[in-house]
Amino acid sequence: MKKTMLALSILISLIQNIYGQDFDKNKNSYGILFMAGGRYDNYRMCVASPAGVKGGSMADIMFIIKHKLNDSHSLTFNLPVMRPVLFGLAFKMLQLEPEITLEYSKLINEKINLVTGPGIGISFHYGPDYKSNLNNLSESFFAMGPFLSWQTGIEFKKESVVKSVAGLKAFYVPLFAKDKPAGTVLGGALLYTYYF
Repeated sequence: MKKTMLALSILISLIQNIYGQDFDKNKNSYGILFMAGGRYDNYRMCVASPAGVKGGSMADIMFIIKHKLNDSHSLTFNLPVMRPVLFGLAFKMLQLEPEITLEYSKLINEKINLVTGPGIGISFHYGPDYKSNLNNLSESFFAMGPFLSWQTGIEFKKESVVKSVAGLKAFYVPLFAKDKPAGTVLGGALLYTYYF
């Protein structure tokens, strides 16, 4: 896991050095991202699936900070809000997957852009395994691993300013825990982001 943290730190440093930019308020925009999809997950309990089912549906609401590096590249930080709060209060579980995405934007016309790019983050889990359900919980355990993704979408502009984005995301998460074999999470989701 130390290697994952080191790789994430190096990636962020490289991106900042390549573009020679300091984060400042004039280049930042803020928004809310709505995400809904599904996943294969042979490690964690899904509260929406019966015991023994590997995976299920997923949804989250995230706070977004987008930093413009230049005319065609941006760095976006996604901070999950709904799932960590809901799982913590209702189920005494943790599922938290903050992520940084490097976005490439290509002008299509004055109203829309094509946007795509890779993401990297960290997935944290505390809770029972997929063999559990809400009425029959196994022992909770802590796991973590790198969150790797790719997303593509369309940016909608008003007066040359991006106001919203609709897109798709695919992701892969290898999870690691003490005294357990590694787990695998594969999934996809629909995304909608609204910028303030």
